[in-house]
Amino acid sequence: MTSSPHETRDDTPPAGRDAALGGAARAGAAPPEGRPAREAGDDSPEAVVTCTTDDAVAWLTLDRPHALNALTWDQRERLIGLLADASADDGVRAVVLTGRGRGFCAGADLRGGNGSGGSGGSGSTSRTEPAAGQVARTVERGAQRLIAAVLDCEKPVIAAVNGTAAGIGAHLALACDLVLAAEEAAFVEVFVRRGLVPDGGGAYLLPRLVGPQRAKELMFFGDSLPAAEAARLGLVNRVLPAGELAGTARDWAQRLATGPTRALALTKRLVNASLDTDRSAAFAAEAWAQEINMTTRDAREGVASFAQRRSPVFEGR
Repeated sequence: MTSSPHETRDDTPPAGRDAALGGAARAGAAPPEGRPAREAGDDSPEAVVTCTTDDAVAWLTLDRPHALNALTWDQRERLIGLLADASADDGVRAVVLTGRGRGFCAGADLRGGNGSGGSGGSGSTSRTEPAAGQVARTVERGAQRLIAAVLDCEKPVIAAVNGTAAGIGAHLALACDLVLAAEEAAFVEVFVRRGLVPDGGGAYLLPRLVGPQRAKELMFFGDSLPAAEAARLGLVNRVLPAGELAGTARDWAQRLATGPTRALALTKRLVNASLDTDRSAAFAAEAWAQEINMTTRDAREGVASFAQRRSPVFEGR
């Protein structure tokens, strides 16, 4: 239900406008191995989100730079599938999510053909009245499935925000476990500009990150939030010069990829669940997470390495 990047105004730059987003936004945070040149106009699922794996790190790159990586139905479904694959693949131990071109993700592409990337079609420009329940169903099957795929991914997910992240694009970044942003990046709760209610888990994520008053300010006014201010509010872990975004994302991801993968997965689940439960349930979940984790090779290796006064070598198992 986010607006089309071609309809945005003010500081949400539409595709084709020469917005001053700087080098990182123009170049994107490319994965270390690079990739073949994308064919112009190739909007196949494999092209609109590219996936490369390097040193146990999966790089997922939104690759529709001409539309500021506004999400189509195909893009959304491929992202969901790739995140599920990363969870199940023992060869992947961390994930980086980024965009190519001037934007990270400008929202849902309402012109994306097979439905909106954010709401799965509920933002359609068709004049046909939707059947009762259709809007709710498409939000649940679209935007909410995408954000849940990030939150539920068993591997740590780093967002490398190279440019504007608007609407569902902002929520996609904020659902990640760690957020790195180029100095030129910005976050925009664009929904109110279109008379829409935020979707993609925005009203769930933002209050938990910045508190209800700040969340309402961002959602009520829809003003662009520069990366530096987003970091001050706690939405972003680090703000980096353009040329350092990809390298820092790679360094962080490789550190995670050499860590105790199952312990990280359980830690992620504990932290996410703690925001929705009471102390008693949180303590019980913590105890059982520790019980489960102590059956892993990495936990045994961690204890052994401590006793032997050496650095641990984790296998992710």
